[in-house]
Amino acid sequence: MILAAGQGTRVRPLTKDLPKPMVPILGKPVMEYLIEHLARHGVRQIMVNVAYNHRKIEDYFRDGHRWGVEIGYSYEGVYDHGDILPRPLGSAGGMRHIQDQSGFFDDTTLVLCGDALIDLDFGAALEQHQRQGALASVITLDVPREQVGNYGIVVAGPDGRVQSFQEKPQPHEAKSTQASTGIYIFEPAALDLIPSGQVFDIGSQLFPLLVERDLPFYAQERRFNWIDIGRVSDYWSVLQRVLRGELADMRMPGTEVRPGVWAGLNTRIDWSAVHIQGPVYLGSSVRLDPGSSVIGPAWIGHGSHVRAGARVERSVLFEYTRIGAGMLFQDMIVSPSYCVDRHGHATYVGDDRFPLRWGDARA
Repeated sequence: MILAAGQGTRVRPLTKDLPKPMVPILGKPVMEYLIEHLARHGVRQIMVNVAYNHRKIEDYFRDGHRWGVEIGYSYEGVYDHGDILPRPLGSAGGMRHIQDQSGFFDDTTLVLCGDALIDLDFGAALEQHQRQGALASVITLDVPREQVGNYGIVVAGPDGRVQSFQEKPQPHEAKSTQASTGIYIFEPAALDLIPSGQVFDIGSQLFPLLVERDLPFYAQERRFNWIDIGRVSDYWSVLQRVLRGELADMRMPGTEVRPGVWAGLNTRIDWSAVHIQGPVYLGSSVRLDPGSSVIGPAWIGHGSHVRAGARVERSVLFEYTRIGAGMLFQDMIVSPSYCVDRHGHATYVGDDRFPLRWGDARA
């Protein structure tokens, strides 16, 4: 099961019109990488709980046949005064909602969040889960102590049995540096602990209940790439790493037209009149006017236009973004309607207090 019903409030405005699992990396939604990875490990049936902007997810992934999997959806919402409104049931409540309808969790089930890039060996994790006789397992990753405040921290004994949790503790208060990665393995009996028809959370409610009842609940500390897009600053950092080629299985699309420069179809560029320093990807139908510069790592989405004298450095332009003549955009994520700096500060088109000018390339 992929958890995809949240609002993604911490990464706004990226999620203003998109559910968080649909935020793009190299032109593909984050969730698509998850589905590809699951398919490589033999997973063939995937349920996705959805709520906010659910159509964006459903219309893109449909029944999953493109990836060789079968995808089903569970909408969480209510009918109120003639409107259908999203009303998420929480990560555990969403699981119970599915179980009550279909018994999807009648076998050992892998559950993961739809907003992180991972390369976990699922087979090894499942083998350990079964060997330990676990009712539930949480996959953890060691993080630097100064970063524990960004995560749910798991405290486990020498045998891996979970003893307690700390939600985003201060570094000096943390009893562990093992962060929950939002990847879980559950046996059917674990679902019996979740009340039906109620908002219920895995981390803050189900897990403490497992500990309180002294049930076989284990943490698995594993070494793997886990790139959580919890905040806008995380998203910017992920894109920089991807463009530098630091993540395996994430190849640059398009054609490498020059060392470190990739381009999609129908690009319109006078190479002798622009300055490009890779790694840079130029999407289809991108226009770079004479005198413009793009300094990588940078991603210029399809249909975008960088006007004369403009300079884009270590930034990402979403599709159909126009950068005004002579403007300098550094360390930013830019869309036709807003731009966000690497720290998450957002500015919208038309704000006269902001010195930079940009807009919609289709206009």
